[in-house]
Amino acid sequence: MKKLTLLAAIITLMLASCDESPYFPEASGRPYEVLVVMDTKTWNAPTGRALFDVLDTDVPMLPQSERSFRISQSNPQNFNRVLNIFRNIIIVNINDKEFTKTKMKYKMNKWARNQLVMTINSPSNSEFAVFCQEHKQEIIDFITKMEMNRLIVELRTKHSVKAMEMAKEIFGCEVWAPKELNSWKKGKDFCWASNNTATGMMNMVIYSYPYEGPETFNKKYVCWKRDSVMERNLPGERPGMYMMTDTLCTATKPITVHGKFAYEMRGLWIMKNDCMGGPYVSFSRVDEENNRVIVIEGFVYAPEKMKRGLIRRLEGSLYTLKLPEEQFTVAITPEMSDVEEDNDK
Repeated sequence: MKKLTLLAAIITLMLASCDESPYFPEASGRPYEVLVVMDTKTWNAPTGRALFDVLDTDVPMLPQSERSFRISQSNPQNFNRVLNIFRNIIIVNINDKEFTKTKMKYKMNKWARNQLVMTINSPSNSEFAVFCQEHKQEIIDFITKMEMNRLIVELRTKHSVKAMEMAKEIFGCEVWAPKELNSWKKGKDFCWASNNTATGMMNMVIYSYPYEGPETFNKKYVCWKRDSVMERNLPGERPGMYMMTDTLCTATKPITVHGKFAYEMRGLWIMKNDCMGGPYVSFSRVDEENNRVIVIEGFVYAPEKMKRGLIRRLEGSLYTLKLPEEQFTVAITPEMSDVEEDNDK
């Protein structure tokens, strides 16, 4: 069976029609909820705990522990028309007579619109547990990227007009920021948008600086650039207060956005000489047409709330940044080499 990239899954999610019935329901459940279909005895045994431990992993680089997914489980005999329209489903089949190797497959819109169904088939409990351990990040990433693409579909028609206007005016770019980001500030090669609420504050900034070659993309340099921009544009209430990066709680890695190199940085920010702080995530991308680096970042201040949903909502919108020379594609497209499309009816 031909292996596909996540792009193929996104195109299916976006464009595939539900052809069996004009009354095909919309998938139920909240973002980042996962239903595991596995018999209860196996679920409570080490076999099921192996998958639970994957899904129960913390979201990286948050100031407190928050799980990646909300998990529920159903026995196969109870998996009916009420449950099979859940938005994210993982079906586990363990049978040594039917399967000789553990494989993971996906199918979009199987029983509902905007639904992801993953199936893991394995010949034995022990092999299934090993597979979960070895493919832990792949399972997490696949479901997370699907959720972010659902968000991007929503942002296409429900985004902040003001943030779009500022990005176009200052950088010649387009971006679909969450529609609630309606407070704003402009500076030199800088713009900021926020929902400016007393609780659950979400923020997005875009800034640029000259591209000086591949050596630009290292943690020390990117953190230094971030701190200098934030000190200049986002000072605190009193002199000597400004946003800065907690470099001990920051991770970086190369990623792909719209088929091109980008540099991801995520971690914690703090307000110098103050007690404020929270999580952030940023993408640094090369605008080849104008020989500059454009950075788009989302950061959250919500000391009284859980932050997983807020930072993931911002992170999904970072993927919508369209540089001046780009043709926009609504897809997050990393390779998912060990996930196959399920062509079974």
